[in-house]
Amino acid sequence: MSRRMNATLEIQGLSRRFGNTAALDAVSLSIPAGQMVGIIGRSGAGKSTLLRMINRMAESDAGRIVWGRQEVTSLRGQALRDWRTGCAMIFQQFNLVQRLDVLTNVMIGRLNRRRGLAARVNALLGRFPDEDRALALAALERFDLLPTALQRAETLSGGQQQRVAICRALLQGPHTILADEPIASLDPRNARTVMEALRAVNRRDGITVVVNLHHLDAAREFCGRIVGMQAGRVVFDGAPEQLTEAAAERIYGPPATRHAATAAEADRAILAARWAAA
Repeated sequence: MSRRMNATLEIQGLSRRFGNTAALDAVSLSIPAGQMVGIIGRSGAGKSTLLRMINRMAESDAGRIVWGRQEVTSLRGQALRDWRTGCAMIFQQFNLVQRLDVLTNVMIGRLNRRRGLAARVNALLGRFPDEDRALALAALERFDLLPTALQRAETLSGGQQQRVAICRALLQGPHTILADEPIASLDPRNARTVMEALRAVNRRDGITVVVNLHHLDAAREFCGRIVGMQAGRVVFDGAPEQLTEAAAERIYGPPATRHAATAAEADRAILAARWAAA
């Protein structure tokens, strides 16, 4: 692992308000390279806002993000594009180009690695170098998706599409992967397959993985560290075995409230998946 890959991600006093609502309230975390961190909490706790700010898809009102010696919050232009390439995002609704084949969707992960107008025009026209094609095919084979390479993305199941999104993220050559609710709209079998894929990326490639989850069991099983958020604040940070019932109650509220909230969030995820497929 290179010195760059070994850099620690430091989140220092990060805050963001939407009107009178504090989406993030002075959040501070230190994430050493190579960790797999699960961020849990109810809907609206600030999980997605935090990941979007780390990737610089959204701006903070206060605080800093530092990676090694790099001040992430001050990046602009090509330096910001490079940061987003190295800090890959995976989304709940996959964000694949549904009409394109799987192989092309994966190779899109190489776009920002191609410098120069001619290289980018060729990529936008679907003309990728043999090197990119080989990398994409290897990634698909690794996650048992090679037979789907020439299928349109829209023909795949949700679990397959999320694994394609992981392959695309890998082709960016990232040091960090941020996964925002990657299993929220999947059935249990596909959810496990996706979490196993993320764990394999973390363990085999040494890539830092930060994943937002509603599922306590998934966080406990797959993540070496769990961060619990409530109302924009970190209220728990520790190992899975330290996540006691009392700690879970600080994050989600009493069990009865917790189960009702989980059911409502599951219903919203199903509706979102149906809407995306319409």
